[in-house]
Amino acid sequence: MTSPAPSRAVAEGALPDRAPRPRAASRPSPLPRFGRLVADWLPALPLLAFALLLLVLPAARLLNDTFALRAGGYGLGNVQKVIDNPVDREAIRNSLSLGALQATLSALFGVPAAWLISRMRVAGRATWLALMNVAANFAGIGLAFAMVALIGSTGMLTHLLGVSFPATSSFGGVNIAYLYFNVPMFVLLTLPAMAVLRDDWWEAAQVCHATRWQFWRRIGVPVLAPFTAAGWLLIFTWTIGIYAVTYALASGPQSVKLITLQIGSTLESSVFGLERAAVLSVLLMILAVVSTVLYRLAIRRATRWL
Repeated sequence: MTSPAPSRAVAEGALPDRAPRPRAASRPSPLPRFGRLVADWLPALPLLAFALLLLVLPAARLLNDTFALRAGGYGLGNVQKVIDNPVDREAIRNSLSLGALQATLSALFGVPAAWLISRMRVAGRATWLALMNVAANFAGIGLAFAMVALIGSTGMLTHLLGVSFPATSSFGGVNIAYLYFNVPMFVLLTLPAMAVLRDDWWEAAQVCHATRWQFWRRIGVPVLAPFTAAGWLLIFTWTIGIYAVTYALASGPQSVKLITLQIGSTLESSVFGLERAAVLSVLLMILAVVSTVLYRLAIRRATRWL
C-alpha cells in the first residue's frame, strides 16, 4: 500500500521551515577586551605616570594654593592681592608686551627667511638649517654672558662701533637677547609650511595673467597666514615662560619686571607668601592653555590646504 502523496502546500514549500533555529551568540567575556585594552595602553603607562607626577599633580597643587586662604576656606583673596600689587601688575604687563613684541618681530623676520631657505638647494638649505638649530638651542646663562660680552657697557661691539646699546637688563636689552633664538625657532616652526605653497599654483596664476602681487594677496598670504599665526602663538607662549636668560640679564633691582622673575624672587624670599607665586604660575598656565587652543584652531584651518 503506497503512502499518501504530499499535499500541494507542502510540495510548494508553503509550510514554515521546521529546521531548528540557531542559538543566539553568547555575549563575549569582558576579560579579553580588558586584556586588549591593557595591552594597547601598556606602552603609554610610563608617559602617563610621568605626566601625572610632573604635570597634573603640580597643577592641582598650584590651583589649591591659588584659591586657598590663610584664614581658611577658598576664595579670590590671593588673586586680588596680586592684582592690587603694582609690581605684579607691571610684571604682567611687561611679560605680555614682551611676548607680543617678540612674536611679531619673529614673524616679520622669520617668514621671509623661512621662504628663502625653503627655495634653496639641498646643500644651502642644510647649512642654514644647521645654523638655525644651533641658534635656537643656544639660550640660558651662556646666551646672557655672550650678550653682555657683545653689547654690554664694556662689550666688544660697544667699543668697536662706538654705539651705546640698550642696557642688557632693560626691556630693550632683553628683547635683543630673545630675538637671537626666537627668530631661528620661528623659522624652524614655519619652514615645513612653506612646502604647502606649491610652484604649480604660481604657474596656474601666470596662465591666468595674474601678477605676483595678486598671487600673494589671493593665494600666498591666505594659505600661509594660519601657519604664521600658529608660530606667533608658540613664540608668544615660549617667550613669557623663559626664566634662565632673563634671570641672568635682568635680575638687578632696577631691571625689567617679568612674571617669571617675580615667581623666582617669591620662591627665594617667600616674604609675601607662596600664594603669590602660585597665582602668577596659574596665570602662566591659563595663557599657555589659551594659546594651545588657539594654536590647534589655527593648525586645523591651515591643514585644509594639505
